[in-house]
Amino acid sequence: MKNVAVIGAGTMGNGIAHTFAQSGFKVQLIDISEASLKKGMDTISKNLDRMVAKEKITEADKAETLDNITTFTSIPEGVEYASLVVEAATENIDLKLKIFKQLDEACPEDTILASNTSSISITQIAAVTSRPEMVIGMHFMNPVPIMKLVEIIRGYNTSDEVTNTIMDLSKKLGKTPTEVNDYPGFVANRILMPMLNEAIETLYNGVAGVEEIDTVMKLGMAHPMGPLQLADFIGLDICLSILNVMYDGFKNPKYAPCPLLVNMVMAGKLGVKSGEGFYDYSNSRKAEHVAKQFA
Repeated sequence: MKNVAVIGAGTMGNGIAHTFAQSGFKVQLIDISEASLKKGMDTISKNLDRMVAKEKITEADKAETLDNITTFTSIPEGVEYASLVVEAATENIDLKLKIFKQLDEACPEDTILASNTSSISITQIAAVTSRPEMVIGMHFMNPVPIMKLVEIIRGYNTSDEVTNTIMDLSKKLGKTPTEVNDYPGFVANRILMPMLNEAIETLYNGVAGVEEIDTVMKLGMAHPMGPLQLADFIGLDICLSILNVMYDGFKNPKYAPCPLLVNMVMAGKLGVKSGEGFYDYSNSRKAEHVAKQFA
């Protein structure tokens, strides 16, 4: 398995492409937007520069990593020789189902189809393909080149062979794969998102301010980021989407999004990527500081 296609050049997609390419894989990075592809490649280059500056890799390593990535704006062209496709598009079920239908038609019969979804059912995604036994979840953590965990999610029909292949592949990337079953939110977000939502509820109810809540969790619970800052980093729209998936899936009110989160997303205050969330990131240096906290 040497050819890996990645669908989506956003934060997760370019991080996944970076990780595979740095591990010696030939990567086809696919996005319908040329501008997104350019931005994604610029991000990969900057992240590699940071690794060179820290003497984690050499300039030659950087050049080789970039040479391993080819960009495409067409799915059929980009997946023609792929042994594995990792979908990292927006966390939207309709979009993901559309993409997997396309992948099923365009990919070779033996191509494994993986989704980086953070909450959506792998079984549901697999059901729109003719190869449900070859569909699996690979939930990378952000930032992908740094974080070690990969949640490996088995759909109802995912085969043992495919699961073992993806577990072994994740280890070759220097990651720690952890197998989980296919339930809304899986493990990471089933635990994380209610915590972030409760922090937002705490703010909404006037118990304490933004910095005070984050300080309690950083100093009292040894979290590298406070929950409100982390929500900004993830994207408040992503947090809302994941909570809605879990609320719809479990019908349990403990997963219902806080009204403050709903209103902030409707107002376009999405966190770091929009320049404002619970904190103000209108100064680009502030946004870069947040991004570097996990680097």
